[in-house]
Amino acid sequence: MMAERDLLIAALVDPRNLVSWSAADLDLALRLLRRARLLGRVAGELDAAGLLGALPLAARDALASALIAAQARARVARWELDRIAYALRDLEDLRVVAMKGCAYLLADLPHAQGRMFADVDVLVPEARLAEVEEKLREHGWSSSELSAYDERYYREWTHELPPLTHEEREVEVDLHHNVLMRTARLHPDPRLLLAAARAVPGFRYFGYSVMAPIDMTLHAMAHLFYGGEMDDALREIVDIDALLRHFGKVEPDYWQQFWPRAVELDLARPAYYGLRYAQRLLATPIPPQVLAASQAGSPGPLIVAAMDRLVPRALFPAHPDRPRRRTGFARALLYVRSHWVKMPPVMLIRHLAWKAYVRHSRTQEH
Repeated sequence: MMAERDLLIAALVDPRNLVSWSAADLDLALRLLRRARLLGRVAGELDAAGLLGALPLAARDALASALIAAQARARVARWELDRIAYALRDLEDLRVVAMKGCAYLLADLPHAQGRMFADVDVLVPEARLAEVEEKLREHGWSSSELSAYDERYYREWTHELPPLTHEEREVEVDLHHNVLMRTARLHPDPRLLLAAARAVPGFRYFGYSVMAPIDMTLHAMAHLFYGGEMDDALREIVDIDALLRHFGKVEPDYWQQFWPRAVELDLARPAYYGLRYAQRLLATPIPPQVLAASQAGSPGPLIVAAMDRLVPRALFPAHPDRPRRRTGFARALLYVRSHWVKMPPVMLIRHLAWKAYVRHSRTQEH
């Protein structure tokens, strides 16, 4: 039997491999892909290649079910975007940029097929946040009750407002004004992202935009290495790989402009990590000159060595029958690291202490 990491990589790099695997390898691969929320993605590629029917019945049913679920979530996301557009239809000269999974869907990118959607993320100019939030609240979106600390955390320190959920459809909308927290060590200028965004057709009330190809890729890298949560980390490096492969082929000057744009947006460090681990883990084809230029974004050798040990362990899901403590430990360390680069030390200590207090209080209540 193949090792679980080798199985996942082989399934993701070329899903056609599944057709020739033993029953044991195929079963483990499907369980790992489900854990990583990538089962629908692989199902979509096999379906497009006409190979779903070549798999054993149980595997075929599991993959077909995952693909149907992903397609249903995509319809939900499109409808939520339509309803947001309707709610904001009277706001003049407003640019709304779909982000992450919704952007991949609207841009009709190949890897959007079969991708699961958790919520809807959009970017608007910070100066228009208040009126956008007001319009959404008028049309049925609301946020859950937050403590005074959490309310301040979102509105003063982060790059987004408290999540809004529609009272009927129960779909969460995250309203962003930037891609990194205000308190982060890196400071990308959202005006550059908005100015370069590209319009996409298909909505009745006003047109959405998506980030320019390089910006979309850089955002995926920043979200993975500066976002904090590692539960969907493998899916995110797979997104990065897909973006690099696709845009590298179809976008003129994509690779020539990639690193200069990373520097311009102050995203050199996450770009370095994104390129490094996409190539190392998924064999993403990256021009040597881009890899050479990316060394300017590298931290010191000790940090690189530590990341080389932690990132692969954190990205891949643990064996469903034999979970390893080191996976959780690596994710915990990277979670702390992500907060370290997002907050000044005093603020970070206060924040972690508050979160620990809240968890302790909830435990005592139960």
